[in-house]
Amino acid sequence: MNKNQKHNFIELLEEHQNIVHKVCRLYTNDYDAHNDLFQEITIQLWKAYPKFRGDAKFSTWMYRIGLNTAITLYRKSKRRIQTQDFDAVQFRIKAEDYDDTEEEQLKLLYSAVKQLNDIEKALIFLYLEDKNYKEISETLGISEVNARVKMNRVKTKLRTILNP
Repeated sequence: MNKNQKHNFIELLEEHQNIVHKVCRLYTNDYDAHNDLFQEITIQLWKAYPKFRGDAKFSTWMYRIGLNTAITLYRKSKRRIQTQDFDAVQFRIKAEDYDDTEEEQLKLLYSAVKQLNDIEKALIFLYLEDKNYKEISETLGISEVNARVKMNRVKTKLRTILNP
């Protein structure tokens, strides 16, 4: 990779790094795992960048690499014993004038999404990122019709999880 390509990559990564953070938040439960996944996705983006042709938007390409990396690592981690990080248990004194309704709803949504399988997580993540079905299908490498069908099933599954 030449100096100009390196500069362009770093610039694009800095501009779109929130995509990677969102993927990490979806597939990890603690700070260290988040940082490890962020680093791994960055490495995979770096390795793949020389092959980036610009056929799709950089952000779409970045979603694809990030989600594929997270899904691969997520599947590998399923084989290990699951533990809960002590930092994940939060103790908080609630202020009287603080309305945490939206925050609680977001926590419930993330908790429900974490119960989905890896592909379903990716689908709902892209949907919540306001990606249209064409972009979702390109990112996940499935047909647009398949993306719509899967999305309807995921929405139904989330409703069931959230409203037992």
